[in-house]
Amino acid sequence: MKLRSLQTCCLLFFASLLLIVSCSNPQTPTGSEPGASPTAAPVTVRLGFSAWPGWFPWQITADENIFANNKVDVQLQWFDGYLESINALTAEQLDANSQTLNDTISAVSGGADQVVVLVNDNSTGNDKIIARQGINAIADLKGKKVAAEEGTVDHFLLLLGLEKAGLKPEDIEFVPLETGKAAAAFVAGQVDAVGVFAPFTTQALKRPDSKELFSSKEFPGAISDHLVFTRKFVDQHPDQVQAVVDSWFATLDFKAANPDKALEIMAKRAGVSVDEYKEYNAGTKIFTVQENLTAFQPGQDMTSLSFAADRIADFLVQVGLAKSKPTLDKLFDDRFVKAYAEKTKAA
Repeated sequence: MKLRSLQTCCLLFFASLLLIVSCSNPQTPTGSEPGASPTAAPVTVRLGFSAWPGWFPWQITADENIFANNKVDVQLQWFDGYLESINALTAEQLDANSQTLNDTISAVSGGADQVVVLVNDNSTGNDKIIARQGINAIADLKGKKVAAEEGTVDHFLLLLGLEKAGLKPEDIEFVPLETGKAAAAFVAGQVDAVGVFAPFTTQALKRPDSKELFSSKEFPGAISDHLVFTRKFVDQHPDQVQAVVDSWFATLDFKAANPDKALEIMAKRAGVSVDEYKEYNAGTKIFTVQENLTAFQPGQDMTSLSFAADRIADFLVQVGLAKSKPTLDKLFDDRFVKAYAEKTKAA
């Protein structure tokens, strides 16, 4: 008992000493201007991204110090497996991630509280249904083995194609496989067709006499990719969210002004040659500020995020990846894109 009391007294003494020193030596917090109100310690934004042409520009943002130029501290985390990045955001091991609208809605349906603040891009051909020799039309898929990652955008694309051709999901033998494994299974001749996204499309097309059956190019707006934050981070640190959004658009400006250097950075991150990477450009539509503003508006087709989200939510329930349709009225937050647009307009 005496020892415990002695420790307590010592702790109180040092605590008091620390308080006296702190009060006698006031300091301006990092990031505050002289005379400004005290602010919290700088916040690090944990931002994830993975292998998709619409997200490789983040590597430019980091390499060219664009985050720093916008006064935001970002820990950019690369994920070899896309699903790992989704799970990391859902577990709040990340503050933000670039991911598809489908996967964001799937996470929200499972209880995650996430916010779409930016449209990175739309897939305009980089998601493909690739078939073996002898399959020349969507109708030819009837009774065939078709692999894709269940519940992902390529599964969604497959169902859209089947619907367009008058087929039902049960008309094919669906083989659920992770995207990389699906491509490998197709090349090995284990399935007749596969749904994959770039750069896995390149791998799948290595099967002799294989060909693209259809792609996301035929379904505008069906596959959109976004910068998604946890709602907790958006609520607590809106200034950092704004700085990340500003950094993205600054990156697009850098790409336009320095196309060769930008291509080298992205190709290196993708692990392909510059010429190979150029082939991905046509299949991904990077959204401008104005295209972002338009996408956030209500509409009656898949180019409107709210319309697309509603249809995707129905799809997730249909395939059993969501027990019920989630509430989506707070999923989109366009204030950061609007603020950037106003700043650039004023400039």
